[in-house]
Amino acid sequence: MRLPHLLFCSVFIFFVLYAPQPLLSLFATEFNVAPAVAGSLMTATMLPLAIAPLVYGLFLAKRNPLLILRFAMLLLGVGCILFIYAPSFELLLLVRFLQGLTLPAALTAMTSFIGMSYQADTLQKNMTLYIGSTIVGGYFGRVLAALFSDVWSWQSFYYLIAAMLIILALSIPHKRFNLVKSTEVLSPLDYIKQLKEGSALKLYGAIFCMFFCFAALLNYLPFILKNTFLINNTRDIGFVYSGYLVGALASIFTPWLLKKMTSAWRLLAAVFVFYNLSIVLLISHSLLLFLIAFTLFCGAMFVIHSTAAPLVNKISHAPPSVTNGCYVSFYYSGGALGSLLPGVVYQTHGQTAFMATLLAVCLCGLGLILWAQRDGKNITRG
Repeated sequence: MRLPHLLFCSVFIFFVLYAPQPLLSLFATEFNVAPAVAGSLMTATMLPLAIAPLVYGLFLAKRNPLLILRFAMLLLGVGCILFIYAPSFELLLLVRFLQGLTLPAALTAMTSFIGMSYQADTLQKNMTLYIGSTIVGGYFGRVLAALFSDVWSWQSFYYLIAAMLIILALSIPHKRFNLVKSTEVLSPLDYIKQLKEGSALKLYGAIFCMFFCFAALLNYLPFILKNTFLINNTRDIGFVYSGYLVGALASIFTPWLLKKMTSAWRLLAAVFVFYNLSIVLLISHSLLLFLIAFTLFCGAMFVIHSTAAPLVNKISHAPPSVTNGCYVSFYYSGGALGSLLPGVVYQTHGQTAFMATLLAVCLCGLGLILWAQRDGKNITRG
C-alpha cells in the first residue's frame, strides 16, 4: 500500500471521529439535552478507543494490518449511514459507541503498517506525515461538518463520508503484507510485559494528560463560543477551528525542531511548558486573545503528538502493533475523560474553573515528561 493512499484513508477515518464536535450545540438543541450530555457523543466514541486498541494491537501482532484496515473502513462507512437515520439521542450514542469499537482497529492498523514498513529517520518522517493527515482529517471533518450543516444539512456530510470510506476501503491492495516472523512464541501477557520500560510508561501517561486537555477544549469550544462570545452560527463556529490547522504546519516542523534540540525528551518538555502557558491565556474573555491562544494551544499539542508517537516506537521493546495499540489506548483514555468530566466543571462553575482544571492536568503531563527525561535521556536521541 502506498503511503499517500494510507494518508488519504486516515483523513476520512478522522472525519468520522470529529465531525459531530462542532455540531454538539445543534444536537443539544435538536434532542433537548444538556451540554455535557451532548458532549457524551464524543465520549461514547473515545471510551472504546481508550480500551480496545491494546487488544487490537495484540491481535494485529500476527495479522495483516491492511486487511484489518479495509474491513474497519467498510464498517465505519455503514456506521455513518446508521448515524443519519438514528431517531433518538440514545441511538446516536449507540452508533457512536460502535464506531468507537471500530476506529481503534483502523488507527492501530495504520500506525502498525508504518511501524512495520519503515525504520529510523524514515519512520520519523512517515509517522509525522501520518499525524499530519490526522490533523487535516480532524480540521476538515469539523469545518466541513459545520459548513454542510449551515448550507445544506449535517446529514449530507455523512453521506459523503460513507461513500468515500467504502470507495477507499475497496481500493486497498489485496496483496499480502509480509509480517516479520518470530521463532519465539509469546503470550499476550508477554507482549504487555515488554511495555514495562519506565520511560515508555511515563510517556504514555503524559500523552494521556495532553489529549485530556485537547479533547476537553475542543469538545466544549462550541459552548464557550456561544456563551462567552455570543457566536451561535455553526459555520462561524466551524471556522474558529481554523487554529487547529496550524497544528498541521507545526507538526511538519517537528523533525527540524528535533535536530535543534539535544534530545526528543528536551523538546517534549519545552513544548509542554508552552502548552501550559497557552491554557492560561485561554482563560481570557477577549475573543482576539482567545483565538491566538487557541492557535498556539493546537500547535503545541501536535508537536507533542508528532514527537511522542515515533519516540515510543524507538524506545519500546514490544512489537509495533502492541506499542502503537497502547499509545492509542492512553491517548484516547485521556480523550474519553476529557470529553466528559471537564464539561461538568464548565456547566457548574464556568470557563475559568474549566481552564484551571485543564491546567492542573497539563502540569501533571509536564511533570511526567521531566521525570522521563531524567530516566530516558540516555536511551534515545532526537
